[in-house]
Amino acid sequence: MSDRKLSDLSPAELARMERDIARKHIGKFPWLAVTWSFANFAFWLALWPLVIFANFPLWAAFTLATVSIALCYLPSHEAQHDIIARPGSNLRWLNELVGHMSTIPLALPYRVARVTHLQHHRHTNDEALDPDISTRADGPWQAIWTSIKNRQPRAKGGMNAYGTALIRLKRRDVLFDAVLYNLGFYTILITLAWSGYAIEAALLWWLPRHLAYTYIQYYLSWAPHHPAKETRRYRNTRSFTALLGNLGSMGMQFHVVHHLHPRIPLYRTPMAYWEMKPILEAQGTRVDEL
Repeated sequence: MSDRKLSDLSPAELARMERDIARKHIGKFPWLAVTWSFANFAFWLALWPLVIFANFPLWAAFTLATVSIALCYLPSHEAQHDIIARPGSNLRWLNELVGHMSTIPLALPYRVARVTHLQHHRHTNDEALDPDISTRADGPWQAIWTSIKNRQPRAKGGMNAYGTALIRLKRRDVLFDAVLYNLGFYTILITLAWSGYAIEAALLWWLPRHLAYTYIQYYLSWAPHHPAKETRRYRNTRSFTALLGNLGSMGMQFHVVHHLHPRIPLYRTPMAYWEMKPILEAQGTRVDEL
C-alpha cells in the first residue's frame, strides 16, 4: 500500500494493520534470550575461579565481566513481559527462573525490575509516575553523568526512584527484595575483601556493575525516549541510530516497537519495525531518526 493510501486511512484502521503485523511476531519462543541467560550467567561465574585459582589476567577478566553484566538484563526483560511463558503455562517456571537469575550480577531483584518496568510502560515520560524519568538528560554525555549521579548517596533518581515508586504502589514486599539483595551484595564484597580478594571483588563485580548500569540506562532508557517529554502512545518512544549499531545498543534502535507491542521478542523487533514503519510514520511516530 502506498504512503498516499496510508495517509487516507483513519488511526483506527492503521492500528488494525499494525496489530496484524505484530501478531506475526508475538508468541515466538525466545530461544536466544533463554540460552543467553544461562550461558552468560555461567560465563560470569566462571571468571571468579579463573582469576583466583588459574591466574587468568585480571584486566582481561574485568573487561569480560563488564560486558557480561551489561548483557545480563535483557533476558530478564523478556521474562518481565511474560514472553518466555505466560502465567499458568507449563513453562512458567522457566520464565521466572530466567527473570530471577539473569539480574543477579546486577544485584537487581527480578520483582523490583518487573514492577517498576511495567510502571514505566504504563506511564512513559510522566514526570510523576514514570520510575525511569530520572534518566532524562539533554544529551549523551549528560545522560552518562546523570546515571552516575543517580547512584550517589541520597540521590533521588535511579534505584532510589524505584524505591519511591514501590512505596507509592504499596509494594513494600518487593522493596524488601531490594534490601535483601543489597545486604547480600555488600556482604559478599566485604567477605571477599576480608579474605584477601578486595581487588578481585572490585574488578569482577563492583566496578563492572556500575559500568553496566550506566550502559544499560543509556541505551535502554535515555536513548529510546530522548528528550522524554511526550507521553502519547506514538510519541513517547523513538527509533534511533546507535553509534555501535543494533547489537551494540542491545537491540534498542527499534525500542519503539517494544513499547507499542511489548510481547514481541527482542530478536524479532527489527523485522516487525521494518514491516510497520510506513504505518508508524502515518501515525506520527518518531521513526525518522533511524
